Amino acid sequence: MTIAIFLGALLAAMAVGVPIAFSLLLSGAALMWHLDMFDAQILAQNVIEGANSFPLLAVPFFMLAGEIMNAGGLSRRIVVFAMTMVGHVRGGLGYVAIMAAVIMAALSGSAVADAAALSALLLPMMVRAGHNKARSAGLLASASIIAPIIPPSIGFVIFGVAANVSISKLFLAGIAPGVLLGMALCFTWWWVARREAVTPPQRKPAAEVVAALKDAVFALGLPIIVVVGLKFGVFTPTEAAVVAAVYALLISVFVYRELKLNQLYGLFLAAAKTTAVIMFLVAAAMVSAWLITVAQLPAQLVALLEPLLEHPRLLMAAIMLLVIVVGTAMDMTPTILILTPVLMPIVKAAGIDPVYFGVLFIMNNAIGLITPPVGTVLNTVAGVGKVSMDDVTKGVWPFMLAQFALMFLMVLFPQLVIWPARWLAG
Repeated sequence: MTIAIFLGALLAAMAVGVPIAFSLLLSGAALMWHLDMFDAQILAQNVIEGANSFPLLAVPFFMLAGEIMNAGGLSRRIVVFAMTMVGHVRGGLGYVAIMAAVIMAALSGSAVADAAALSALLLPMMVRAGHNKARSAGLLASASIIAPIIPPSIGFVIFGVAANVSISKLFLAGIAPGVLLGMALCFTWWWVARREAVTPPQRKPAAEVVAALKDAVFALGLPIIVVVGLKFGVFTPTEAAVVAAVYALLISVFVYRELKLNQLYGLFLAAAKTTAVIMFLVAAAMVSAWLITVAQLPAQLVALLEPLLEHPRLLMAAIMLLVIVVGTAMDMTPTILILTPVLMPIVKAAGIDPVYFGVLFIMNNAIGLITPPVGTVLNTVAGVGKVSMDDVTKGVWPFMLAQFALMFLMVLFPQLVIWPARWLAG
C-alpha cells in the first residue's frame, strides 16, 4: 500500500504536467500523510538539507566548465584535431565524431552540452560529405552520452551523494567503460556506413597533424589534469570541478583568446540556470529518499527480491531492465535520485560492489537520454541540427542497441569494469 501511494502520487502528478521536482514534493507529502506524520516544517527542513552537500558544489562548476569549453574554442580545436587524425579513413567523419565525443566527455561531463557542440560542428560537415543525415544525427546523439560516464561526470556526483559512494572511485571506474562505449560505436558505425558511397578526404600531411595537436594541446591537457589529480589525491572531485572551470576560463581568455569578458555574464547565467534546476531536483528528491527510508520501502523490496539475492548477475540484469523502462519516460537526474535510495539496499544485500553498480546504473541512465519518447539528447540534436525528431530516432537505433549490448556484457562479466577500476585506483 505504501509503495502504491508513493508511486501513484508521483505518476499522477507527472501525468497532469507537474514538473518532476514538484511531483517529488507532492509524492513525499502524500507519503507523510499516509504515515500520519505530515509536518510542513519537516518537509521544508529536508528540502534545505537535501541541497546542503559539499560534493554537490561540483555540479555548478562542471556546468560552467562545459559552457566555457564550447564558447572558448576548446570543442572546435578537439574536433579539428580528431579530423586530422582519423578523418581520412572510410567513414572518417563518424570516427571523428566518436573520438571528439570521448575527448570532450573528459572536459564537460554533460551529455547535452556535448550533443549541442558536436551537432553544430559536425552534422553539417557529415551531410555535405554525403552521409545519411538521420544516421549521422543518431551517431552524434549516441556519442554524446559518453559524457556522463567518463570523468568528470555530473551523474556520478549526484549518484555518489545519493548513495554515499566515493565519487573519486566512481570517476576512475568510469574511464574504461566510457572508452569501451566509444569502441562499440566505432564498430557499429563501420557496420552501418560501410555501404555509403562517401569519398573520404585526403590524409592530412604530418605538419598539419602536428599543428592541430599543438593548437589543441591545452584543451587535451584538462582531462589529464583531472584524472591524475584524482588518482593521486591532489584534489577531491569538488575541487576538480573548480580546477576544470578555472582552467577552461584561463585557456579560453588568455591562450586561445576566443572568449571575451563581456560574454562571461551570459555563460555564468546559463550555468546557474541549469544548476538551479538540478539542485532543486536533488533537494526535492532527498525528501522522498528520507521518507522511503522511514517507510521501510527498501526492506520490503529486499524481502520481495530475496530469491534473486543469491544470483547477483540475474539481479543486476533485472535492475538494468527496470532502469531501461524508467529511462524511456524520465530524465537522467530524477531517475538517479528516485531509484538510488530504493536500489542501494538491495545491491548491498546481494553483495554487489557499489562502485560497479554505480557505473552500470549511470551508463543505463545515460543511454536513457537517447531512448524515445523523452530522450533529452535526441531533442538537443534535433533542435541544434535542424533534424526532425523522427529522423534522429530512426538513426539512433543501431548505436543505442550496441550500447545496451555492451552494458549487458558488463553485467555478465563484471571484471570489465572492476579490474580497470582497481588498476586505476591502485
